[in-house]
Amino acid sequence: MKIAQIAPFEESVPPKKYGGTERIIFHLAEELTKKGHNVTLFATGNSKTSAKLLPIFPKSLRLTKVGQNFKAREAYKLIGLAKVIEILLKENFDIIHNHIGWRFLPFIKILKTKVVTTLHGPLDIDYQRFIYQKFPNSHYISISKNQREPLPKLNFAGNVYNGIDVKSFPFKEKTGNYLAFLGRMSPEKGPLEAIKIAKKTKLKLIMAAKIDIVDKEYFSKKIKPLIDNRMIKFIGEIEHKKKVQLLQNAKALLAPINWREPFGLFLIESMACGTPVIAFNKGSIPEIINDGETGFVVKNIDEAVKSLKEIDQISRRDCREWVEENFTSEKMANSYEKIYNKVLKYK
Repeated sequence: MKIAQIAPFEESVPPKKYGGTERIIFHLAEELTKKGHNVTLFATGNSKTSAKLLPIFPKSLRLTKVGQNFKAREAYKLIGLAKVIEILLKENFDIIHNHIGWRFLPFIKILKTKVVTTLHGPLDIDYQRFIYQKFPNSHYISISKNQREPLPKLNFAGNVYNGIDVKSFPFKEKTGNYLAFLGRMSPEKGPLEAIKIAKKTKLKLIMAAKIDIVDKEYFSKKIKPLIDNRMIKFIGEIEHKKKVQLLQNAKALLAPINWREPFGLFLIESMACGTPVIAFNKGSIPEIINDGETGFVVKNIDEAVKSLKEIDQISRRDCREWVEENFTSEKMANSYEKIYNKVLKYK
């Protein structure tokens, strides 16, 4: 099968540090190539892949000067999309896999090739809901069942949970005595709540997170004043090796999210290392965490504090096996392959 994978332009594939969607695209392209498919990856030039790479920009937009300006970055996304469409009109693919969301949808009608769109973000954002409802018959793929709830009438071709290369997250039986926070310094990810939980339990909290343009003010006003580099430590945005070390040695990962989390790759990365997760019951969380077995799904800060008293009862080996059974890159690629074949049978 000749497959086009269309990646976002903000990060490389795979990303050097933060970037869940780009990491998923990398694993998918690798697995599909390994299975013998002819895969072409439309991404930035600093990407690395076993597939054929078609660079849309020389490097990730976030690493460029223009990428530091939010409006300019949005304009460049459209410029990149135009390049992608131009190539797709000339090339013959069996199927196009869109990972850049709603921006791609208006152009599907001019393409002769079948297109599937994985929805990597939440569907309860007003302007995105409006756009997706304009294209209800496109072939969509959700990454959790909960993700579908705001727009249940979209034409869902299937649900595919994200998967990781479990081997790149070595399991560790022995636990450390600190809590971890991983992801973005955004209100929806709950860094402030994580700090409050840590302070109530008097456990050290190590926070590793990306600070995007839109979150700089929030970080400066709400989070930075609470960082004392003793009990609350911020180590910035980290690369893979340091991420594994952070997760492996943590007592638990805190995910006190304040939004409808569509999936949360950091959750399965933590459990793969053997580290249980304590997360607020929002979005896909109950689908990803096996409550009471691989962590605790809680309602608020007080419940999170209470669950930490029982965290040592969680088997770290069970956390690892849960990921091996449900969230591997191989399982993910097999599921996508089935959906491609299903969509290609439609007239």
